[in-house]
Amino acid sequence: MLARRLLERGVRFVQLYHRGWDHHSNLIPNFTTSAKATDRPTAALLADLKTSGMLDDTLVLWGGEFGRTPMAQGSGRDHHINAFSVWMAGGGIKGGTTYGATDELGYNSVENVVTVHDLHATLLHLFGVDHERLSARFQGLDLRLTGVEPTRVVRDILA
Repeated sequence: MLARRLLERGVRFVQLYHRGWDHHSNLIPNFTTSAKATDRPTAALLADLKTSGMLDDTLVLWGGEFGRTPMAQGSGRDHHINAFSVWMAGGGIKGGTTYGATDELGYNSVENVVTVHDLHATLLHLFGVDHERLSARFQGLDLRLTGVEPTRVVRDILA
């Protein structure tokens, strides 16, 4: 419950990291082990934040920066940016919402497509930052975290 204690003391960002999700082989046993190691602690944290009233202003995001290919490659799967899942709770997110869908193979996003940059724009919005105004100078260029391609805040998932 270190995460909750940090939040209670005003820490604005807490990252809980589990490195065991990069399954290029032995997908089923490795995934099962990683899920067992994170499932109950995650549920306990959410329950604790909700009971204490802290979930209302604490955004919890569980996910990674990419998904996995739907087809097996030996006993594992490869990195896949065209379809990935995250879940979010609390801090301005509409509860009980499923958003987006893939094709019948799980290969491409086909409905309510959200890019990684859209996810970043949405998170920044929840943090009170306009993603279009957030830029950094790099090698003489002004770069945005959310990229130069069209990016949007996903308002349908906001409370």
